[in-house]
Amino acid sequence: MAQVQIVSDGPNYLHRIHSGAHAVLADEPATLGGQGAGMAPFELYLAALAACTAITLRMYAEKKGWALGEFRAELSSSRDAAGKLLVHRVLHASGVLSDAQWQRLLEVVEKTPVTLVMREGAVITSERAASAQ
Repeated sequence: MAQVQIVSDGPNYLHRIHSGAHAVLADEPATLGGQGAGMAPFELYLAALAACTAITLRMYAEKKGWALGEFRAELSSSRDAAGKLLVHRVLHASGVLSDAQWQRLLEVVEKTPVTLVMREGAVITSERAASAQ
């Protein structure tokens, strides 16, 4: 499905993440010992969900012939009293959409691929790389 590589060879917590020809920086804010030169890990987590949200809704609207105009999704996270992560999305579109169209978009956004995976969780495994000789 997807593959990324992260490389750490610089100061503090600055890392380069690569996927094919694309790259993004990850870091921690200065308050946590980083340089603030890239998005922090949970910002990247929200960014993945935001990207899937925008792409899925744009595809759906185009398929239906709906003019979204400029689309924007604002995502924020917090934790509840038990420590569970809560993510909230606020969706904006400059195009004129009916209440029924908005209701359908809100139904579709609940089923985006990244939304579903984040809700169900994932099996994560780790291993040590073979030594280079």
